[in-house]
Amino acid sequence: MDFTLYWFMFPVSIVVATCAMLSGIGGAALFTPIFILLFPLLGPEYVLNSMIAAISAALITQTFGFFSGFIGYYRRKLIDYALAKRIMIVAVPVAVAGALVASLVHESVLLASYAVLVAVLAVVMWRNRPPAHTHSGTRDHVTRTIIDSNGHDYTYLVPRLGPRSFALTGIGAFLTGMVSVGIGEVTISKLTRKGVPVAVAAATSVLVVIVTVAFASTTLVVQLIKEGGWTAVPWNLLLYDIPGVLIGGQIGPRLQGKIAPHIMRRAIAVLFILLAIAMLSVAVKKLGI
Repeated sequence: MDFTLYWFMFPVSIVVATCAMLSGIGGAALFTPIFILLFPLLGPEYVLNSMIAAISAALITQTFGFFSGFIGYYRRKLIDYALAKRIMIVAVPVAVAGALVASLVHESVLLASYAVLVAVLAVVMWRNRPPAHTHSGTRDHVTRTIIDSNGHDYTYLVPRLGPRSFALTGIGAFLTGMVSVGIGEVTISKLTRKGVPVAVAAATSVLVVIVTVAFASTTLVVQLIKEGGWTAVPWNLLLYDIPGVLIGGQIGPRLQGKIAPHIMRRAIAVLFILLAIAMLSVAVKKLGI
């Protein structure tokens, strides 16, 4: 195993993690296509052993990046812990189920699933506009106020999470375990659409993602080691990814609020469309169509 092979992923990981922290999406949504689309272009020695290895590496990397981001948002006091707990109760077990299913599905199906999911998320992120906030509570709604470390006041109606919301969370979590993307994007879109301020929604999404992804990635790694031994895990890639995302995870929260949310959201949406097209083309090639 060549431990100098993926040196270039250190700066790339910093950029990816910074963008993930700013937007609230899962970093694996960007790492997975890098591993699958970019690495083969660099040469056969860069190609990972399997799609599962790529997904596992992306999720492990994301776990460390979001842990770093969690520390940043924790220091800024932006996380709504009660709201995150309600989401994680559904997300964690379903993500583990998705990870268990991933090894049973053909790679072309995984690629196509990723492509369809990010295409849908791109449309949602492009069209998603938070509703006008109102600070008055009702019988069914209560307000919550979070004051960050800079003294900024975020007051919003605590969103109700009904069956439809939990169903979307379940779908996002299952796909996260299976193709590495879903829970972060579903969570941030859902919370902002329900009126949670973008800064609070991104911070809360980070906590949901780190816990969900930690369980999903552990499940995938155990499967990899069980089937191919310790060398089945691309440690030489993680050697550079993990330090990079730890740094990017600290930069993102510090930049929160300095880039207009709608600009970041639409930039990610455009990128997702491009990734969906590229990943779908790879899936078609693997099927020999």
